[in-house]
Amino acid sequence: MSEVMIQVEGLTKDYGSFRAVSQISFEVRSGEVLGFLGPNGAGKSTTMKMLTCFLSPTAGTARVAGFDVYEQSLEVRQNLGYLPEDTPLYKDMTVLEYLEFICSIRELPRSERRPRLRRMVDVCGLGPMLGKLVGELSKGYRQRVGLAQAMIHEPKIVLLDEPTSGLDPNQIVEIRQLIKEVGRERTVILSTHILPEVQATCSRVVIIAGGKLVADGTPDELGARERGNRYRVVIEQNGTPRAAIAEKLGQMSGVARCAESAGESGTFQFTVDGTGADDLRKPLFRAAVDNGWSLLELQRQAASLEDVFRKLTRDDGVSGPKA
Repeated sequence: MSEVMIQVEGLTKDYGSFRAVSQISFEVRSGEVLGFLGPNGAGKSTTMKMLTCFLSPTAGTARVAGFDVYEQSLEVRQNLGYLPEDTPLYKDMTVLEYLEFICSIRELPRSERRPRLRRMVDVCGLGPMLGKLVGELSKGYRQRVGLAQAMIHEPKIVLLDEPTSGLDPNQIVEIRQLIKEVGRERTVILSTHILPEVQATCSRVVIIAGGKLVADGTPDELGARERGNRYRVVIEQNGTPRAAIAEKLGQMSGVARCAESAGESGTFQFTVDGTGADDLRKPLFRAAVDNGWSLLELQRQAASLEDVFRKLTRDDGVSGPKA
């Protein structure tokens, strides 16, 4: 099993009487790209700031790359790269000057600086921009510079807070692809409230609402959990009445309900709900074969990530300081 890179247990942050983050617990393992998902004000940025030692937790514990955020904050910062929502750039420097400055404050050995710079320039596609002032760059290229500064010291973990905020559609696609490439070599937490962002880049999702963790799993697992055990069955019309097929499907072991629905011309379409978590695709296929039905489609359905997100965050009742 892969190594646990981030371990969070009961992490809590209060701003006076307002609790921004309430006893959240989760783990992130080596090589995962974790989507940290929630509506505005849910506590995402506050959690990220605690993991990066910018904020001290009120209660709970967190370990990053094996180091405690309370007792070993310097070691935590040495082992992670952080791109906050407001990218920390000096706009009066050229891109090259800024990245050289980051190498300096990261105290990288001089012998390693040029190779690291070349690699980050290649990975982030910054070659044509090295001589330009950071302030003259488009938002997309500024995000690329921000990613380069977050990774130039080759951290084990990269935390990205709303990395595509304010970008145009083409820039968003480019940054998503870059995040995927980064995720092949490092553990990544991507904090966002943009659902396509998570679906396009993340292998696992944690959803936070009202400062509390409300879901943890892969997008497929969360979708199946919310929709239940549901199947779409499409059968070609071949002489067997629709009602007779529906009756046989409804009487199968493990089937709670079979409902008829509109389908394409020449077909019968049914929605079949299972009574439990057992996969019914094989029994449904066998029923079609045994009864001589021409099975055109058999699909296990799941709720979309948008459905899951709306259900879990609709009534989070978030109020108070921006989290």
